[in-house]
Amino acid sequence: MIDIGANLTNRAFAGDLDAVLGRAEAAGVSGIVVTGTSVRGSEAAADLAGTRSGYLWATAGVHPHDAKSCDEETLGLLRGLHARAEVVAVGECGLDYNRDFSPRPVQDRWFEAQIGLAVELSRPLFLHERDAHERFLEIFEPWRDRIPAAVVHCFTGTADEADAYLDLDLHLGVTGWICDERRGVHLRDVVKRIPGDRLMIETDAPYLLPRDLRPRPKTRRNEPQWLPHIAATVAECRGEPVADVVARSLETTRAFFGLNP
Repeated sequence: MIDIGANLTNRAFAGDLDAVLGRAEAAGVSGIVVTGTSVRGSEAAADLAGTRSGYLWATAGVHPHDAKSCDEETLGLLRGLHARAEVVAVGECGLDYNRDFSPRPVQDRWFEAQIGLAVELSRPLFLHERDAHERFLEIFEPWRDRIPAAVVHCFTGTADEADAYLDLDLHLGVTGWICDERRGVHLRDVVKRIPGDRLMIETDAPYLLPRDLRPRPKTRRNEPQWLPHIAATVAECRGEPVADVVARSLETTRAFFGLNP
C-alpha cells in the first residue's frame, strides 16, 4: 500500500528517518508521497524523494498556513519543481479557516492560483480544507472540469461534506482520525459512502497517531508504519476484507498520481 501523505521532512524525523522508512517497508508500505507545504518545504520533499526513486514521491505547493509567504516568484518556483520526475501533484494547497495563520483573502488568492497551476501543468491536486467547506467549493467548482484529478486529503468532515466532494468526482484521503474515539467516530459511517475508486489512505505523519494502537507507542509521533492499522480500521468500518481495501486503494493511488507498478 502507498501512504499518500506523510510529512517526512518534518523535524520530528530528522534523527532517524532511515529507521522510519525501514519500519514502513517492513510493515508492507510499498511507497510514500512526501507532502510539500511551502516552496522551501516542497524543495526538501522533492530532494528527499529523489534519494529513493520508486519508493518516495513528493507534492509541491503552498499550504494555506504559509500562503502569507507567497510572492511574485512563488508560482515560478513551484513550476520549476514540477519539472522534476519525483513531483506528482500540486499541493498541499487549499483553505484553513480554523487557525487562520494566513488572512483568508490571501488563502483564497493562492488556493486559486495553485488550482490554475494544476490546470496549466495537467497535474492532480493534493488539497487541504478545514472549516472552510462552502468557500472552498465556491473557489474550486468553476475549475473542476479542467482539473485532471483532486484529493481532499485528511478528510474529517461530515457526510454531507463528503457527498459534496464526491459529487465533484473528488477523491478522499482517510487518516488515523478514523481511529479516534473522541473526534473520529462519525468517520466510521462516512467512510462507507466513499466508492472504492475514490478512497485513499494516509498517515499524515508525524501527526494524527491512531489513538487505538495497542500497545501504545512510547511517543505521540505518527509514522508510515501504522498505515496498515488505518487500512484495517477502514476495512472494518466498510465491512470489507482488509486485502480488498488495500488492493483497491493501491490501484486507486497509482492511477491518481500516475505511478508505475
